[in-house]
Amino acid sequence: MIPYKDENPTHHLPIVTFAIIGLNVISWLILQGLGEPAALAQSVCQFGAIPGSLVGSISYDTSAELICPPTNQSWITVFTSMFMHGGWFHLIGNMWFLWIFADNIEDALRPLKFIIFYLVGGVAAVAAQVISNPESMVPMVGASGAIGGIMGAYARLYPKVRVHIAIILGFFILRRTIPAIWMLGIWLGMQGVSAFMSMQSGQQGGVAFWAHIGGFVAGFILIPFFNNSERSAPREI
Repeated sequence: MIPYKDENPTHHLPIVTFAIIGLNVISWLILQGLGEPAALAQSVCQFGAIPGSLVGSISYDTSAELICPPTNQSWITVFTSMFMHGGWFHLIGNMWFLWIFADNIEDALRPLKFIIFYLVGGVAAVAAQVISNPESMVPMVGASGAIGGIMGAYARLYPKVRVHIAIILGFFILRRTIPAIWMLGIWLGMQGVSAFMSMQSGQQGGVAFWAHIGGFVAGFILIPFFNNSERSAPREI
């Protein structure tokens, strides 16, 4: 289920959204070498957020299996991890969702508040993933937690706005238009199911589903404290 546009006009050019997309692309180009294996591995270990290292729950004297070289991480990686990605599809998918949903949130909050809100959502996402598995030594990277915060805010402010989605069923693609709250609610439900399945299987790597959930919930809860714009009044179907 892929959203490709929404029926939600904006009143200002989303310059911060453009800038965030630009920073992610520049990071992918310069710091991650367009996914070249050595550069990718180094960037993920250097700029990704490693839960066990951040909270000091793992001693490097143990026999824990390490993906990255032993290091005492700085909390700055909570922020740098938001601009790193694990591959082309990871980057493109995140930037696509950001493009679809962020312009209206930036329009409602205006640039400065939007920057703060975006980063707060990203921090909440990292915190949720750390709480879910504080001993993990797998580095977390990606903008999807912060984008989850944007999506949570969108669900709160514009639940009835129509979102155009493409449903991919093998070789068939169905196009539908549904209210944002349905589309985003289904997305959140999928993250929840996947998160519990990964816990049951003991999976350590892969997708940080709890980060997605944490970002979404934080965005949904916190957006009223950031927003005082009449432009964000809920729109009818």
